[in-house]
Amino acid sequence: MEKTLSIIKPDAMERNLEDKIKNVFIRNNFEIVRERKVKLEKKDAEQFYKVHETKPFYNDLCNYLSSGPVLVMVLQKENAIAENRKIMGATNPEEADPGTIRKEFGISIDKNSVHGSDSKENADKEISFFFKD
Repeated sequence: MEKTLSIIKPDAMERNLEDKIKNVFIRNNFEIVRERKVKLEKKDAEQFYKVHETKPFYNDLCNYLSSGPVLVMVLQKENAIAENRKIMGATNPEEADPGTIRKEFGISIDKNSVHGSDSKENADKEISFFFKD
């Protein structure tokens, strides 16, 4: 079984979509192994998104992730990383396939409702970032 990290971002949390999004994972046979609601400080968001620090959108991304509570989850199933990326959809909701989380719930490329790990290495790092034990 593979594990990945998923974050329900502030835009979805403020619209009370966490149960609807969690149900998408459950319907797609993910097991939610752990979850917790957190409010990140900007310095924590900067550390989490450090991989993007040279990109022009980095500051806005960190401001956004720290703008409100998020729900972080460890999801598990066979091929969890690739499967999660598939059901999340393209980063830009306008380009996401019908039925994906970002197509259904995303507002914009910046407020696209969810984050998911993009590799095994990043999944391990991201999970340990939020779940120390």
